[in-house]
Amino acid sequence: MRTFNTERPVVPADHCNIQPLERMNLGYLLGLIRANKYFAFPAPRQTGKTSALLALRDLLNNGSVGPFRCLYINMEAARAA
Repeated sequence: MRTFNTERPVVPADHCNIQPLERMNLGYLLGLIRANKYFAFPAPRQTGKTSALLALRDLLNNGSVGPFRCLYINMEAARAA
């Protein structure tokens, strides 16, 4: 049974969610990536930013949209240091 999640990135098999790649303008983001441009996801807490970035990472790394490799690093634990 899937549940609602408010504490960590969404796992679609375990959590109720809207598919993150369907919520973003994927064509626009891929255009920025292909043009070597930066982009940001400004949004309030718990709106799916991390889940969206993880889904985008997986899409880029599977090779279906081009020769990209994406690395996700969470620096939150280093904030205390």
